[in-house]
Amino acid sequence: MHQLQELVRLHRLGTGAREVARLLGISPNTEREYRLAFTKAGLLAGAPDDLPALEALKATLPRVTPRQQLSTLEDWITEVKRLVAKGCEARAIHDHLHRERPDFNGSYYAVKRLVRRLRAVEGIKARDVVIPVVTDAGDVAQVDFGYVGLLFDPETNTLRKAWVFVMVLGFSRHQFARVVFDQRSETWLRLHVMAFMFFGGVPATIVPDNLKAAVVRCAFGFGEDPGLHRSYIELARFYGFKVDPAPPVDPEKKGKVESGVKYASGNFFDPRDDGEDVTVVNAALATWVTETAGRRIHGTTGLRPIEVFEAEERAALLPLPSLGWVSTTWRKAKVHRDTHVAFDKRFYSVPWPNVGKEAWIRATADAVDIYIDDSRVAMHSRRGKGAWSTIDAHLPAGRADLRNRSRSFWEGRARVVGDEVLSWVVETYDRADALSPLRTVQAVVTLVETYPRERANNACKRARHFEIRDYRGIKDILKKALDFEPLPPPLFPPPPSTPPAPPRFARPISQLLASFLKVSHDVN
Repeated sequence: MHQLQELVRLHRLGTGAREVARLLGISPNTEREYRLAFTKAGLLAGAPDDLPALEALKATLPRVTPRQQLSTLEDWITEVKRLVAKGCEARAIHDHLHRERPDFNGSYYAVKRLVRRLRAVEGIKARDVVIPVVTDAGDVAQVDFGYVGLLFDPETNTLRKAWVFVMVLGFSRHQFARVVFDQRSETWLRLHVMAFMFFGGVPATIVPDNLKAAVVRCAFGFGEDPGLHRSYIELARFYGFKVDPAPPVDPEKKGKVESGVKYASGNFFDPRDDGEDVTVVNAALATWVTETAGRRIHGTTGLRPIEVFEAEERAALLPLPSLGWVSTTWRKAKVHRDTHVAFDKRFYSVPWPNVGKEAWIRATADAVDIYIDDSRVAMHSRRGKGAWSTIDAHLPAGRADLRNRSRSFWEGRARVVGDEVLSWVVETYDRADALSPLRTVQAVVTLVETYPRERANNACKRARHFEIRDYRGIKDILKKALDFEPLPPPLFPPPPSTPPAPPRFARPISQLLASFLKVSHDVN
């Protein structure tokens, strides 16, 4: 469903219907169905940078029946394979099986899909030959990664596997190259921005590789994780280019950048030693791109790439936006039972009714937005103390405060209810031994807060009188209305506030000791 906005944007850019279907990896019939529905709803017209909301687009679409995942002709594969090897077309195979096999009841379209699948594994055919395509200035750029060995990373003080990212302009063959230590989506997007800054403009179409690391094939329907698709499409919308990913297992469709990576590897990296500092390598690579690769006579064009670029292609590139790109990362996550999703070693809360649902996380350097069913349900700052970012309103009513574990917090809550409740909490904490009374205090305070203050204080006063220190005891007092009963007299009277008067005939101990010492002295 997240491709719907891209379909609208491409049409608003003036892209033809068949080209839109090809770029999005959908059939022309599906594209036409969407286009007609959007046109009827008046959603296809407008500016490319002011797209309708997904909810509005989805509301115009008819219900789609899920595609069948397993062919109905699995029992006929051997026979169909034999006929395909003889050069028979799908219609001929379908008619032959209906005539010769009374128990065959497959449809023509099922046969057609099976034939297409079998021919995909036959090997190279004439129809598979790549036809060189001549592109106009500023029209196309191809991008790819290439492994270049072990280099020294000054940030980690270790040798790490390194890759070179190459973007080649299809018309001039001028290129941008940069060495990195990973192929994460954040790195992939950042390298595109660096390449655009290097060229001083943006190609109209980018042809990325279908690398597993780059997740491009996954992003455009060839895999399972469309996370990069959202980030990449966001980048494309910001800079105004189209994305035309190379088909899987078909590197010839991006031969210009394949040759560029091979040339960089053989001409620049092979003569260098492994283990060099990546900072030194990138500085030397930047010089090599302009002084060597840019000024060589290209084998196909017979011209110097940098001269063609300066003379014709630079001016044909799309202009850079006036505002800088804010890097975004999209990730899929599941809402756990603690109402949080995990992203980049931190946990962010969402409203608790969404527990168990799939969520999309959109992260920038400063913020984390969480979407469920294409609607934003939470916003967090990406920077903060600790590993948890929790908004109390996201937790169930009455349970949000249970995450507060400090004694001062619960004493403050008890003080608001009354002095007797506070005294019960203080005494419960003071008389605790090895076991923490936190959970008991939490339960009792949240319980008495639901009663009138007078009843809450009387119940805690009665609990103190009888030394009741558990939740069940106080709950029974309130449930049985014992807080309305007068307290019995104490078993032991309290000690007097003033010391009692000395007995009438008693003498101070000092006088007795003085008499004893005098008698002892006389005896000696």
